[in-house]
Amino acid sequence: MQHFFLLFSLMEGGKWEDLSTDLLVDIFNRVGIESLLLDVPLVCKSWYKTSLNPMCWQHLIFPTSYFKLHQILNEMLERLERKNPEDLSFTAFVKFIVNRSCGNATIIKLPDCCTVEALEYVAKQWKNLEMLTVGKYHLKEIVTQIGLYCNNFISLSAPFNYFGKDEAFALVSSLPKLKYLDLHGGTLDKEAVVMILQGCKQLVDLDVSNSFGFNEDDFEILELASHIHSFICQGS
Repeated sequence: MQHFFLLFSLMEGGKWEDLSTDLLVDIFNRVGIESLLLDVPLVCKSWYKTSLNPMCWQHLIFPTSYFKLHQILNEMLERLERKNPEDLSFTAFVKFIVNRSCGNATIIKLPDCCTVEALEYVAKQWKNLEMLTVGKYHLKEIVTQIGLYCNNFISLSAPFNYFGKDEAFALVSSLPKLKYLDLHGGTLDKEAVVMILQGCKQLVDLDVSNSFGFNEDDFEILELASHIHSFICQGS
């Protein structure tokens, strides 16, 4: 909402359609998926046209609430006068947003109800992806797909997941240049933590706090993590 207030302050009695495209793209890239789909296109023709610019879809933060996501999807389909069963799937919705970005998205937070099919589609289409936040998914498959298609990827947030040695091996094999990793609140084997610390040499931020499976005062882990700028393991 604050981004719309910024637009109002820039108007100074002018017309909505007189705002420059570059300014609109910069603002629309921050307003969120819901506003970009349901609010922005209705203001005027120039706003609608600008909302289709792939550069407006670089930062895609999906609602984590199933109810909220379903609400947005239903309203969007009502406006498009489409109610086919296939259109109501969250996988179709994620793909729709992916296509809007035309591969330009760099940051994405996926909904908890996202499917493996949608995740694979995301990895293949968003080659510029740098940061990803996911819920409880098959992390082994996720990091493998990211490693194959996303050369600029540096940050993964996957809290409250199980992370064993198979997942750790997939991570260090596919994303050795990872810089930011958040696995807090999950279940992590000590062997998995050691593998991550030994394999991801470029990590500058690792959060494994409040996790199960290893001790926060483990000497081997602390020694291996001594080079990391921010290593958070309290409560584990």
